[in-house]
Amino acid sequence: MRSIRKARMNEVPEIMRLIDEARAIMRSCGNMNQWIDGYPSRDTIVEDINNGHCHVCEDEGGELVASFAFIPGPEPTYKEIYEGAWLDDEPYHVVHRLASTAGSHGVFNEVIDYCMAVAGNLRIDTHRDNVIMRHVIERYGFTYCGIIYLLSGDERLAYQTGRAPLGALRV
Repeated sequence: MRSIRKARMNEVPEIMRLIDEARAIMRSCGNMNQWIDGYPSRDTIVEDINNGHCHVCEDEGGELVASFAFIPGPEPTYKEIYEGAWLDDEPYHVVHRLASTAGSHGVFNEVIDYCMAVAGNLRIDTHRDNVIMRHVIERYGFTYCGIIYLLSGDERLAYQTGRAPLGALRV
């Protein structure tokens, strides 16, 4: 059974290794334009940890197999959505920078289950060329809502799912 917890500062090198592995997986599947120019950087991960947003997933032996940022909204780049609409205007959390090892099958569901138990209303986005991420997002039950643009102007496909479960924890 894998467990999820907040990341620690001494885990930054391991998180960067996970990001490099996830980037390599993207490239091998034809996604050449996401996570470029050093993104996400070590500084981004350090900031996520300092803000309490970076989480890790570890296997039974304590090895890190995934990392992700879990951030309470509002997300500035989600203010405007094009060619669609968000499901609601209720408070939400965002999942960003999900990185995992090639062998950590099922980790997306575990991460989203964890996030749903905490927040219940989630938004996520990904690059059009990220076929793997689009597949797991849609398979989980997220609804495609439209297109958002990052501060850089890059397009992302945006999704939302969930209603806050009764008694959900708040972070």
